[in-house]
Amino acid sequence: MTEQPTSTAVTGDTGAHGLDAHTGQSYGHEAHHGRPASWVAVSIIIVGFCVSGIALPIGPTWWLFWAGGAIIVIGGIMAMATHILDDWY
Repeated sequence: MTEQPTSTAVTGDTGAHGLDAHTGQSYGHEAHHGRPASWVAVSIIIVGFCVSGIALPIGPTWWLFWAGGAIIVIGGIMAMATHILDDWY
């Protein structure tokens, strides 16, 4: 029988220089990107979706559904006017 090569893996305690040293995230927490105007535009769009979504199961109440759609369009226009797509860093 031929000799088998021995393992080169280190066994035992790896200490402060091994896996035990990595206890947290390897990167810092980044702040949320975007300007306040962009956040307001997105909030308006979300409110429009909520209004339209509530209008369907309570009726359907079509005037409320279309009012929610108008709120979504207004939020979209505001988002494009504030150059929301330039917020990506």
